[in-house]
Amino acid sequence: MSKVKIDYSLYLVTDRKLLGERDLAPSIELAIQGGVSLVQLREKSISTKEFLNLALRVKEITSKYEIPLIINDRLDIALAVDAEGLHVGQDDLPMLKARELLGPDKIIGVSARTLEEALLAEKQGADYLGVGAVFRTSTKSDAKEVSLEQLEYIKKSVSIPVVAIGGINYGNIQQVKATGIDGISVVSAILVQEDIFMAAKQLKAIIG
Repeated sequence: MSKVKIDYSLYLVTDRKLLGERDLAPSIELAIQGGVSLVQLREKSISTKEFLNLALRVKEITSKYEIPLIINDRLDIALAVDAEGLHVGQDDLPMLKARELLGPDKIIGVSARTLEEALLAEKQGADYLGVGAVFRTSTKSDAKEVSLEQLEYIKKSVSIPVVAIGGINYGNIQQVKATGIDGISVVSAILVQEDIFMAAKQLKAIIG
């Protein structure tokens, strides 16, 4: 799977708490069938063993559909399941160390909120940026907001793909798309919905 051909258009970030009684792996499969082009497994509150077992199940599904799997923060899990990449925040493993440990062929994404953070991540070799939160989000209550103008400015200032994150849903996705970004990252806009497949399909139809 070539890094240069990654489709960032509809990027699903997982949060099992939003699913209630539903199982995460089949929910991810429905989302992929609906049009999700990239999956990030984000688990902050389970043991390493549980995370590993979950990642192995999810990797089976993403591999089946040839969708890249990105692991949030946990380099050990990314290596253990041979995920396609890793996503790090500003307080996580530094970008340069992540690249050193993962090697040149894996995707590394970096969260950025300012132009300075975005330019540094690009300079250090990040493959894409996750920029946000664009709107207030319930899944990350401490996330500071980035205006659509700032998002557009960051997009124009870097040459690597930019994915908008934070509170994006069916009602505001057009505004975000208008900034020229390469994709949108969503959590509840897909996972909270009663029909996960249809929620993904409707978002994909707009983002293209």
